[in-house]
Amino acid sequence: MHDEMRLRRLHMRAIRRGIKEMDLLLGHFAAARLSSLSPAELDGFETLLAENDHDIHAWATGAQAVPDAYAELMAQLLAHADGVKGSWV
Repeated sequence: MHDEMRLRRLHMRAIRRGIKEMDLLLGHFAAARLSSLSPAELDGFETLLAENDHDIHAWATGAQAVPDAYAELMAQLLAHADGVKGSWV
């Protein structure tokens, strides 16, 4: 079981971004998937949250190539976002 405090902290960081589109993309994913991520995936998500919102947005929209370190996580984020994509792109 994951540390509930860590999950709450990550969720809060995901929904309190500098760009509304990233609030939506990261927040929806966090609400639905954080508790099912492995410890290594949680570490990756936490590292992604430290990145600049403009960079994450560019990766998510395809304006820039996703760095290898985030390729799998970004694929998961985008697959999850298919239902909400119109509201964040």
